[in-house]
Amino acid sequence: MAAENVSFVTEFILVGITNDPDFQLPLFFLFLAMYIITVLGNLGLIILIGLNSYLHTPMYFLLFNLSFTDLCYSSVFTPKMLVNFISEKNIISYQGCMAQLYFFCFFGISECYVLTSMAYDRYVAICNPLLYNIATSPKVCSYLMFGSYLMAFSGAMAHTGCMLRLTFCDANTINHYFCDILPLLQLSCTSTYVNELVVFVLCGINIIVPSLTILISYGFILCSIFHISSTEGRFKAFSTCSSHIMAVSLFFGSFAFMYLQPSSAGYMNEGKISSVFYSNVVPMMNPLVYSLRNKDVKFALRKTLSRRSFQS
Repeated sequence: MAAENVSFVTEFILVGITNDPDFQLPLFFLFLAMYIITVLGNLGLIILIGLNSYLHTPMYFLLFNLSFTDLCYSSVFTPKMLVNFISEKNIISYQGCMAQLYFFCFFGISECYVLTSMAYDRYVAICNPLLYNIATSPKVCSYLMFGSYLMAFSGAMAHTGCMLRLTFCDANTINHYFCDILPLLQLSCTSTYVNELVVFVLCGINIIVPSLTILISYGFILCSIFHISSTEGRFKAFSTCSSHIMAVSLFFGSFAFMYLQPSSAGYMNEGKISSVFYSNVVPMMNPLVYSLRNKDVKFALRKTLSRRSFQS
């Protein structure tokens, strides 16, 4: 019985996005540039919010957590992905693969609920501004983030724990650029029924519930925007909300395309392209969508740079 819980595979080979040698170097520079923008954008926001006390508000507290999540999330698999473009074989150990799977699940689920919390913050700010200080107090925001990370911890433990119970006999080539759930399930030589059930239930909860909550929140927000008398104010609010909705739709839509459908080799090849959006594109876009168009962030950036230049 003990042998059933032991994996015979000690390492995996990550196929990557493509095996075509003509695309390896261009894709390496493309994703390297995306990763640099992601790191600089999210790390810059974390530093700006930390250094400027007038950004210590509920909205920027949530944005701080989103930037932290995006920074960690993209760093879980992008460095390994870049190695795949410039090496003949991208090998990852069994333990490293399980660790990558855990942190991918943790930060991916965290982002779902942090985005939901941000939608709640915007809903209260626009639809119930008189209750904003009460409904988004520091205590409430702390509870929201604690709940987000608790859901992420529970989901990551469930997915990783179920994966550890599987046996991998001979096949060790993962048709992906990181240790994702569905490609790993295809390699198991034991029944994956429980794992697939857990994926369906947890992904349904962590994708459908947050996305519906966000859409309902922005539905109320849009209704409030249409009642704004100023055309300029209405256009500005609508422009901001539309960019937020686009980023959220891209994140949840690509996640749903990957996980809320039957797994097969054909779907997996399409899923690799879909996963690029929620793993690389969205973490890069979030700093641009949520903050760099914001006057407070621009002012904080100018103030911080001028302070540093004055000190030097």
